[in-house]
Amino acid sequence: MRLDRRWLLSLSAWLPLSGVVHAQTPAQVAGSPPKFPPPVPDIPTSHIEATALAARNAATVRRQNALVNQGKIDESVQAFAPDTRNHGVAVGRAGLTRVLTDILGTFPDYHSEEFDLMAAGDEVVMRQINTGTHLGVSKIPFNGGLLVGVPPTGKKFKVQSIHWYTLKDDLIVEHRASRDDIGMMQQLGLLPMTPRYDLPKV
Repeated sequence: MRLDRRWLLSLSAWLPLSGVVHAQTPAQVAGSPPKFPPPVPDIPTSHIEATALAARNAATVRRQNALVNQGKIDESVQAFAPDTRNHGVAVGRAGLTRVLTDILGTFPDYHSEEFDLMAAGDEVVMRQINTGTHLGVSKIPFNGGLLVGVPPTGKKFKVQSIHWYTLKDDLIVEHRASRDDIGMMQQLGLLPMTPRYDLPKV
């Protein structure tokens, strides 16, 4: 099996320096073909382009996330431009305030922990682990609209989400996210759990 050099270079750029995987060919490990994909440690990492712009943008996103964790909604939305867009829709700071207020009203202990962050030019991507306890009633259709009007279950959730930010003049002008809404609903007992699916061994 011939390994693609470009793929290996891309992979090494994503891995923390302390956990770089050194590729070995079948000749180096007799009788042990290389595994695909190789294991990637699930520990917090960051990959920030060596420019002042990328460093500032990463700091802006991290500060905004920290303020939400502290419940400081009004301060957190100041990291966004007045005409910021959320999932392609112009919502402005007022729209984001409505969303964050509903999230913290539904999950008063909501917390998003950074696990991976990449920043290059005007773009910042953050992978988060989100946790919370369902203690309130959602009023607006975030999280796929699955929680609107649902009585509190009192149950906790822990899911992953990935957020993509575009910044200009040190403010977030565009935000998009991909969240595990189904996993959250299953953990809250509102959807049936499904058997764990593992990829077939090759």
